[in-house]
Amino acid sequence: MSPRITLHLAMGIALCLLSPSCAEQPKAGLKQQKLIITGASTIAPLVSELGKRFEKQHPGTRIDVHTGGSARGLTDARQGLAHIGMVSEALTEEEQKGMQVFLIGRDGISIIVHADNPLDKIVSKQVVAVYTGKTKNWKDLGGKDAPITLVHKAEGRSTLTLFLHYFGIDNKAVKADVVVGDDQQGIKTVAGNPNTIGYVSIGSTEQSIQQGVKVKLLTLDGVKATSAAVADNSFPWQRSLNLVTKGQPTELTKQFIDFVQAQENYDIFRKENFVPAKR
Repeated sequence: MSPRITLHLAMGIALCLLSPSCAEQPKAGLKQQKLIITGASTIAPLVSELGKRFEKQHPGTRIDVHTGGSARGLTDARQGLAHIGMVSEALTEEEQKGMQVFLIGRDGISIIVHADNPLDKIVSKQVVAVYTGKTKNWKDLGGKDAPITLVHKAEGRSTLTLFLHYFGIDNKAVKADVVVGDDQQGIKTVAGNPNTIGYVSIGSTEQSIQQGVKVKLLTLDGVKATSAAVADNSFPWQRSLNLVTKGQPTELTKQFIDFVQAQENYDIFRKENFVPAKR
């Protein structure tokens, strides 16, 4: 190939690369944009589904979602280990320092038992008695004669913090039989033992029940534990679902957060049994 032809070819390639029509074409070796999101296991399935839709609409973008608890989400975002943190509770003033908080939805927490458990409802004082060891047998709650197996949440989980605060329980008073991390682990543990009791996200539990998992939500203090009751604010034990960033989010991060908050994606919230922030 002559030097002149080589020069013309190089100029043609350069002009193409500067052309919008040429730039829109996928190029071999194009660096993929990626967002790393970590934190609350409650929010993770919702954000994962939203991420899949975002990826389809934004080719070349990858949304990586990892769990580990709200504390991890906040810490990772603050330390720059994640672009976005997922936090399934309201942040304190101290936690908000240097952070941007984006409310995306609401969820409820309630007590769950095995689907075969005859108990359908419970009141707060009974929950306190069970988790502080004063009530140890299901027969004392109107169930069968069997010891109660306590499923409790691990440190760093927002559900644990909210549970202790809502019922006014000192964590040192709880002698758990099983300590779990994420909601799905808690749900599977209760589904695997007819004598267990636990507390998890209403939305996550409803999703599992729809998939045939053998658990049920107990009516709490006379109010049925449903996402519909969360939506109309009749269920008392609620929490906010948030995404957090360190300072103002960068372009791609802000684009994804706006996408999550957009009403046209509320169908995913409903599918995952969560209540969007602006309904």
